Amino acid sequence: MKKSISQRILEDHIVEGVFEKGTEIGVTIDQTLTQDSTGTLAYLQFEALNISRVKTKLSVAYIDHNTLQTDFRNADDHKYLQSVVQKYGVILSKAGNGICHQVHLEHFARPGWTLLGSDSHTTTAGGMGMIAIGAGGLDVAVAMAGGLYYLKVPDIFGIRLDGQLQPFVSAKDVILEILRRLGVKGGANKILEYFGEGVETLTVPERATITNMGTETGATTSVFPSDKSTRTFLNSQRRVEDWVEFEAATESVFDDVMVINLNELEPLVAKPHSPGNVIPISEVEGIVVDQVCIGSCTNSSYKDLMTVALLLKGKKIHRDVSMTISPGSRQVLEMLARNGALAELIKSGARILEAACGPCIGMGQAPSTGGVSVRTFNRNFKGRSGTSDALVYLASPEVAAATALRGVISDPRKLGEQPDLKLPKSFIVNNNFFVYPSKKPELIRIIRGPNIKPVPINKKLPGKLKGEVLIKISDNITTDHIVPAGAKILPLRSNIPAIAKHVFEQVDPTFADRAREKKGGFIIAGENYGQGSSREHAALAPMYLGVKGVIAKSFSRIHVSNLVNYGILPLVFNNSSDYEKFSVGDLLEFYISTLDEAPEIKNITKQIIVGTVHNLSARQILILKSGGLLNFIKTRIV
Repeated sequence: MKKSISQRILEDHIVEGVFEKGTEIGVTIDQTLTQDSTGTLAYLQFEALNISRVKTKLSVAYIDHNTLQTDFRNADDHKYLQSVVQKYGVILSKAGNGICHQVHLEHFARPGWTLLGSDSHTTTAGGMGMIAIGAGGLDVAVAMAGGLYYLKVPDIFGIRLDGQLQPFVSAKDVILEILRRLGVKGGANKILEYFGEGVETLTVPERATITNMGTETGATTSVFPSDKSTRTFLNSQRRVEDWVEFEAATESVFDDVMVINLNELEPLVAKPHSPGNVIPISEVEGIVVDQVCIGSCTNSSYKDLMTVALLLKGKKIHRDVSMTISPGSRQVLEMLARNGALAELIKSGARILEAACGPCIGMGQAPSTGGVSVRTFNRNFKGRSGTSDALVYLASPEVAAATALRGVISDPRKLGEQPDLKLPKSFIVNNNFFVYPSKKPELIRIIRGPNIKPVPINKKLPGKLKGEVLIKISDNITTDHIVPAGAKILPLRSNIPAIAKHVFEQVDPTFADRAREKKGGFIIAGENYGQGSSREHAALAPMYLGVKGVIAKSFSRIHVSNLVNYGILPLVFNNSSDYEKFSVGDLLEFYISTLDEAPEIKNITKQIIVGTVHNLSARQILILKSGGLLNFIKTRIV
């Protein structure tokens, strides 16, 4: 029987286990990527493994998140990254070269390969026919050291695309429609794989927009076929030799199938404060807007920004709107500059930002108090923009352009005829902003600024865990809730003692102090705990504060791995109603030996015992008992 693309690629890379649903497999990783927000920690962890050189086929470190150098800390991180990657055999993409996912798609992504990245939107490269997965930095460090990446074999969820997109409807609307149907956890334990006649009508950058935001459904990754469109894209980037064909699978091989008729799609918008809060634009049309931001790793390709430039040509942005453009890469920016589109954007009143993540990660362009911002980004979590009461809507570049012109959320179909955009056959390829590994690594001195602190390492878990409930939180708590993003906190990513002071700051500003005072304890959580970013800081900083375990109704995939990697117990209530039986201050007790049988949490305060479950493999249980992956792996990688 014909296999899915996902199964074929994974089976080609399996070293441990077999491809059977629900079982754990260990796969080799061909490529890794890191970005500077998570990368500094990942390389500190790599150093702790005492490996002399990376063992992947290709590893790239990008500087694209912490580019607002308001003091020495971000600049010091960049110096550290440039020195450490030269020593260990990693390519560096310098600040200003672009957003990791856009640049990786242009220069390095290859059909049929595996990619592991310390960023949840690493899935973008699935638009190239890769298995591209976001993970915590420690998992990436282990992969760079030659270790396997372990995952449970997921369901392969087929998404059949019929027809073709109509004028002013874009790839962003495709993934918003999927989010409307699946929500922010409907993709959990699934790979979303695309097939159908509609796939052929989409360019690789359009496919990458869809695979990028597949992450917001909770999916492990998303995959498109590698076909003529893939070959055309690689040829335009002067990499046609990297093309390998992976034909779309037939419908019968998938565990489940969703059908989307592209002909029937309309412009969609995700309302505050969730990417899954999707509605037709007609339901919010006319809302007055203060700000429009176009860019991010979701919608900053040449095609996206040329579309905006053509829509704005000869027009003026509404006087009450502040509009920014963040090009996805230096390549995109240079091509816009050379063909005159950049001049049109500037003439219209757009503010041109650096080719970096920028406002998407809360680095600048915070909206005004209570401001309404329409963004082509992938997340609109409360407070992520830098303004706690801002109302952020997610939309396509077409919707964003129409909104910027009119000053209110607008349906782009009312702008008239869609401009005719023809993509160039050849793109400008410039490698000047890559720094390649030193040929004499023994001469490289690693530079460490005063903000770069050693990675805290947990101790082997004792036989019994005991502590109070430190906090009780609701459903869909994101990694932004646990450890905030933004210009204030991001410079602390290489300093766990400092960043730990801000754990749960948005939810309960007293949490960090209480956790230290109580010498740690437990967290009680609702559904989908830890959704959002792959940032391992959301596990590492709580571990530093002494958090022993999280008992939740359910978890996001990446966060479970990160908790295990740092020796924090992730348990799921056997009955979700048991969530109600716990209060802040309750004293809990858990015996580690029960992990292998039927784990139970004893609430000493209320004199009750509550059953829990977990989906941990035998390997993960050993990691937990060891106190985390660093302790576990040191003796296993040579």
